[in-house]
Amino acid sequence: MAKTPDSTPTDAAQPKRRLFSRKPKAEKAAKEPGRLRQLGQVFQMTRRNDPMVVWLMLLAFLGTVAVGLLIGLLINNWVTLLLISIPLGLLAATLILSRRAERAAFAQLEGRPGAVGAAMSVLRRGWILKDQPVAISPKTQDLVFLAIGRAGVVLVTEGPTARVRPLADAERRRMSRVLPNVPIKVLNAGSGEGQIALGDVAKTMKKLPKTLNKQEVHAVDLRLATLGTAKLPIPKGIDPMRARPDRRSMRGR
Repeated sequence: MAKTPDSTPTDAAQPKRRLFSRKPKAEKAAKEPGRLRQLGQVFQMTRRNDPMVVWLMLLAFLGTVAVGLLIGLLINNWVTLLLISIPLGLLAATLILSRRAERAAFAQLEGRPGAVGAAMSVLRRGWILKDQPVAISPKTQDLVFLAIGRAGVVLVTEGPTARVRPLADAERRRMSRVLPNVPIKVLNAGSGEGQIALGDVAKTMKKLPKTLNKQEVHAVDLRLATLGTAKLPIPKGIDPMRARPDRRSMRGR
């Protein structure tokens, strides 16, 4: 008597999905929230830290619609200009939300360990960013983060400038042994006098003069990998990998 293969009720109840068939909508919804929901979350976060954002968005929308309506009345075609100005007003309000959301995100990171690494994470194309700090002072909890780009090697410090300078200088000397002809720049980020604000860290790095091409950037990264990195004690506080400003809220920039 031939044995039949075992089958469970669960297998029978679940139909097999073809190789190129689309995923069910419920399966997609479980993975990631919709764009409107994400926009709502950004708006709620921004409004908690910046109550003025509601009035600024409303002013941008109404101002854009009013200008469009005025032009339409002057050319005797206000209906068409009104239909055009409404989406433009929504776009203007979204741009206002994007900028204010960025400020609110950096305000939440201010003063927390790893905030500089989160501010650097905004950089994308043309930069190689190290997620973990390359130097840490266990006593003072000062940090030094590393980025490699066409401007060369950039060390960004977190902590009072005078106190963190020896830590950054030691790291620069260590790297200059394997990169004698590559510029190594040090930027001091923070809210102190003479320091770069968190929201301006990425902007300042982008403005640095470019001295390397793409191939040389990857070569520098490989050369620094030969130095090796010791396991550094991460200070208690936020995780630099998770505490990042929402990039979706910055696309309007």
